[in-house]
Amino acid sequence: MTADVLTWGNQTIADLEKVEGKAELIAGRIVRSIAGAYGHGIAAFQVTRKLYDYQKLTGVGAATPDGVGFAVPVPLSSGRQSFSPDAAYASSQPSRRGIVDGAPVFAVEVRSEEDYGPVAETRLSEKRADYFEAGTIAIWDVDWIRGETVAVYRSSDPENPTVYSRGDIADAEPALPGWRIPVDDVFAL
Repeated sequence: MTADVLTWGNQTIADLEKVEGKAELIAGRIVRSIAGAYGHGIAAFQVTRKLYDYQKLTGVGAATPDGVGFAVPVPLSSGRQSFSPDAAYASSQPSRRGIVDGAPVFAVEVRSEEDYGPVAETRLSEKRADYFEAGTIAIWDVDWIRGETVAVYRSSDPENPTVYSRGDIADAEPALPGWRIPVDDVFAL
């Protein structure tokens, strides 16, 4: 998604909580994302729905939909202080209203039209590094536009994703033991 910087300076998580819509706090700046396309939203919804089923089955953690913010306790080396994934799973039930404390154990980023090319690939790689630095264990890079694939990046081997295509069953191991979803379900319109 194309980002739009709303403010510059020493913004805080408290300032971020006042922003309507999807935004992240990076190096003291509130950066808002524009709305995604229909296919983008459907992919995020389908994954969130399956994550919620996992939450109900295990009774552990919390599935979160698009737009939920996660605040890291101290700024990361990049300056990032929060994430707003397209879908995610927290390791425990959030303890308060508003932005969730800590990074998700599993994060899903669904690509938009602007998420292709060398500059975009660098930006996405840097964001994955931020997730891993914050403690995220697995990240999905969902490509619904060009390949209908799910690339799973794991903190144990962040440079070598496992790529799943239509007909495959994708997972989020070891972040969510036993959780599986057919890739076809991710892209079901």
